Amino acid sequence: MSSVAVPFYQRRHKHFDQSYRNIQTRYVLEEYAARKAASRQAAYYESSGLGKTTCRLCARRARTLAHEAMQESRKSIMLLPGLFSKTHEQKSFTHASDEKRIKFASELSALEKEIHTARHRAREHLDRLAIQRMVEENMALERHAVEESISRAPEILVRLRSHTVWEKMSVSLCFTVQGFPSPVVQWYKNEELITPASDPTKYRIESKYGVHVLHINRADFDDSATYSAVATNVHGQASTNCAVIVRRFREGEEPHPAGIMPFHLPLSYDVCFTHIDVQFLEKFGVTFATEGETLTLKCTMLITPDLKRLRPRAEWYRDDVLITDSKWTKLYFGEGQAALSFTHLNKDDEGLYTLRMVTRGGVSEYSAYLFVRDADALIAGAPGAPMDVKCQDANRDYVIVTWKPPNTTSESPVIGYFVDKCEVGLENWVQCNDAPVKICKYPVTGLQEGRSYIFRVRAVNSAGISRPSRVSEPVAALDPVDLERTQTIHVDEGRKIVISKDDLEGDIQIPGPPTNVHASEISKTYVVISWDPPVPRGREPLTYFIEKSMVGSGSWQRVNAQVAVKSPRYAVFDLAEGKSYVFRVLSANKHGISDPSEITEPIQPQDTIVAPSTPGQVVATRNTKTSVVVQWDKPKHEEDLYGYYIDYSVVGSNHWEPSNHKPIKYNRFVVHGLETGEQYVFRVKAVNAVGFSENSQESEAITVQAALTCPSYPHGITLLNCDGHSMTLGWKAPRFSGGSPILGYYLDKREANHRNWHEVNSSLITQTIYTVEDLTEDAFYEFKVAAANLVGIGQPSDPSEHFKCKAWTMPEPGPAYGLTVCEVRNTSLVLLWKAPVYEGKSPITGYLVDYKEVDTEDWITANEKPTSKRYFKVTDLHEGHTYVFKVRAVNDAGVGKSSEISEPVLVEARPGTKEIFSGVDDEGNIYLAFECKEATDASHFAWGKSYEEIDDSDKFKIETEGTHSKLYFKNPDKSDLGTYSISVSDTDGVSSSFVMDDEEFERLMALSNEIKNPTIPLKSELAYEVLEKGEVRFWIQAESLSPNSTFRFVINDKEVENSDRHKINCDRANGIIEMVMDKFTIDNEGTYTVQIQDGKAKNQSSLVLIGDAFKAVLAESELQRKEFLRKQGPHFSEFLYWKVTEECEVLLACKKGMGIVTSNKS
Repeated sequence: MSSVAVPFYQRRHKHFDQSYRNIQTRYVLEEYAARKAASRQAAYYESSGLGKTTCRLCARRARTLAHEAMQESRKSIMLLPGLFSKTHEQKSFTHASDEKRIKFASELSALEKEIHTARHRAREHLDRLAIQRMVEENMALERHAVEESISRAPEILVRLRSHTVWEKMSVSLCFTVQGFPSPVVQWYKNEELITPASDPTKYRIESKYGVHVLHINRADFDDSATYSAVATNVHGQASTNCAVIVRRFREGEEPHPAGIMPFHLPLSYDVCFTHIDVQFLEKFGVTFATEGETLTLKCTMLITPDLKRLRPRAEWYRDDVLITDSKWTKLYFGEGQAALSFTHLNKDDEGLYTLRMVTRGGVSEYSAYLFVRDADALIAGAPGAPMDVKCQDANRDYVIVTWKPPNTTSESPVIGYFVDKCEVGLENWVQCNDAPVKICKYPVTGLQEGRSYIFRVRAVNSAGISRPSRVSEPVAALDPVDLERTQTIHVDEGRKIVISKDDLEGDIQIPGPPTNVHASEISKTYVVISWDPPVPRGREPLTYFIEKSMVGSGSWQRVNAQVAVKSPRYAVFDLAEGKSYVFRVLSANKHGISDPSEITEPIQPQDTIVAPSTPGQVVATRNTKTSVVVQWDKPKHEEDLYGYYIDYSVVGSNHWEPSNHKPIKYNRFVVHGLETGEQYVFRVKAVNAVGFSENSQESEAITVQAALTCPSYPHGITLLNCDGHSMTLGWKAPRFSGGSPILGYYLDKREANHRNWHEVNSSLITQTIYTVEDLTEDAFYEFKVAAANLVGIGQPSDPSEHFKCKAWTMPEPGPAYGLTVCEVRNTSLVLLWKAPVYEGKSPITGYLVDYKEVDTEDWITANEKPTSKRYFKVTDLHEGHTYVFKVRAVNDAGVGKSSEISEPVLVEARPGTKEIFSGVDDEGNIYLAFECKEATDASHFAWGKSYEEIDDSDKFKIETEGTHSKLYFKNPDKSDLGTYSISVSDTDGVSSSFVMDDEEFERLMALSNEIKNPTIPLKSELAYEVLEKGEVRFWIQAESLSPNSTFRFVINDKEVENSDRHKINCDRANGIIEMVMDKFTIDNEGTYTVQIQDGKAKNQSSLVLIGDAFKAVLAESELQRKEFLRKQGPHFSEFLYWKVTEECEVLLACKKGMGIVTSNKS
């Protein structure tokens, strides 16, 4: 290698030495000399014959011709006398020769000029080539020297780094190398060469400015390997390697294939992990529970890296207050799970729970609300239990107990509270107050010094007493000042001496009076007097006596004459309302009683705080499908507020339910547990120790629906066709539209080896299919799609696979697209799809449907024979199992490409699943109806027949109102038989179907006809009977007739009126209509009809009396008439007849009108 050192500025810029500059000067001089010679020679040529420029050869020839011409002229002059005798033809010949000679000389001159110009240009070109060759030789010498000075073997500056990723994530391996000449880099996977052509959709290689990157797209488990990069040039090579581990979410699988990482790359134990990634997999949601139950909130998570010596810390918070292990809560963290267990729930546990995973790199957290309802009351109508019982200002024989009141909605108001105490270790509860205390604070006295107590509170209303609250934390009856009066002195050898201030104060016989006597608590029912012990106080135990005096009375009364007080606090009860008192305190020990203290200022028993004022305007806004955000203005007087209670009611029900069961401190709350699509109103009340404010005004009614957001991302991008210059793509619409209809889509593209995305369309695409033009043949492209609604543009989809832009020429069809799963039930579902865009070389004849369980590898074909329809019901599935599906189109050439695999589907009927039902309305119109409580304002009820959307307005009419939709049949006939379906967009796959078969159609048609043409039900059709006098009675009986009903009799198409001949009568109460004909003759043969109308209902009945039937009636009528006339005089009611008696006698008998005539004959 040359040792010549080249300055750094010469490495990037070209420089030329002095010798080259001399060569350039010589070239300029030669060029100038050549031009001068050329101009001199041109002047010589111009001065030669005919004024034209000629070359030497042409000039010599021209001079020869000119000499010959002169010789000819001389001869002509010598022969001049003879020339005069020449004829006129000879003169003409001479003139023609001169013209030819002049023309030849002109052409020759032009040729000489062209040759000179060409020779001059050739000389210039040769000169340039010579100079360029000279410069290149000099530059090559200099370049060689420079390259020798900078040439080196490849050197890796930044090496590859190992990666651990999850399936479907992309990973980029990069390193930096320098060397000269520029090294050629090759990538290897487990020592096998990687090239972009081997799998362009998987790998992309980039090399820029010495930085080399290998992009692995959508890594899967097989991509776990050792990757190496080798950089090579003429001076040597260098390499670097790393491990890529692709992990799966499913448990029980090895983290990496055997033989990759542990054996090829030794791990370093000195790595310092400064960041631990925590990803929540399963999280607890908004939870509803009841007092007395047990409950566990838990989250499962993925911790990367999962190191035993470096674990994150799990912290649980309730309303931003840290929770620790206690009698009521148990914490657990381990094996990728954090849990918080409640041994016995109370309303004290209600609140916003937050799990924070604290790591060295930051905090990951998740929150959700826990609601705790009141347990069933022991007495119907009794209030809920109080909560949050706490002890304050504890002393030797005194403590103040506070609590928060329960919410009451349907119960009667709380009128007071009972406070109970219990010594720790015992189970004997003692009620502290005889009469209910009306405020949420009570001073408990009479405690025994040195013992610990717990407390609970019960609420009282007109119906009874509530369940007791959760017990308070134990509190000891001790004077906190006693600890301050002791002092520890450390002496040699670790010994300690504890002394008390009592020992330093000396012997004091009678104590001094207490100081700082004042009222620390004032209410309408009691006053708490507080004071400071005397200083010095002496060694003997102190007790106190309190005296009171009504202002202006001049007399003092000892309040605790029976029992002395040990604590510097005392609650004085039974004070007269509206009167003012002054107090003083005396201290005492075994030696005697001190002088009275200074008298307090006049104190009047009264409530120092009042109930809060009513909260302001309440506004409810949409949040989710089951929750609403409620906000309100704070009350004007919010002194010592505990918080707020929020109630809700379904519009029109006037039944209020509590939303929260523990007061919240903020003026904004999310009310959960509401029913989607229902309308609610809300109200708020404030609460403090005195009680509740008035209820606020009700909010405006609001329908529970999700708030408007951007749509979710589309998915399932599929290549449907390609002609070499364009691609037709299809995709699935977002699962949720964000509460507003989707207006369209934006599509982006990029080539496989490019980094930047490019917009395909500037205006919205309204369909889920689009053809991308102006693509490069044989190039690989990937695409992504984003949906837009009124709110904005949603998140884009994941990038598609890499599609190669190569024309499709296969004879089989392309893939079906738009796979949609609907009507998911316990053992079946319906799969819909759209026909392929590319049909192949022949029309599509059918489709095959394949499915498999998620955790299996083998596909099962659901239909043995291809179905010609674009829907298929898959049956005999296992309830609770998860499946995926795909569809293949078939034509004469064979089975085509598979469609995009569907999303995993859990085969299980949704709770509350509803089906389509049929009916007939009051007008007799046949309809199909469906109700979906989950529908939002953006939801669309799509009705279909044979799973094709219905758009025939001549045969059908669709009416949708709120969460209900109906499909009306305008002119129902047999062509309406078939399968009808409905799907509701912007829901979690709500859909149903209904089969209209012959039996159902006939039932609906009959019901419709009955409604459109109602009939009056008849108990008896039109009938006749012959009466005693030979009269014929025609009658009919209906089920019922209204007073406004009408009727008429028609005989032989002629209406008859009520007359002596036709006596017509109607008993509407019994529904009987009759007509009596006195004389029934041969002229009355024919058809008898009764027509009845009652409102819209009609009916009629006919009786045909023709031929033998008429003759029978006529004969019977005449017979009855004759019999009647016969019976008007003496007559036989029974004619003569005979019979044989038991005595073998023949009895002849007949019956006359007045008796029986008999005759016996043996």
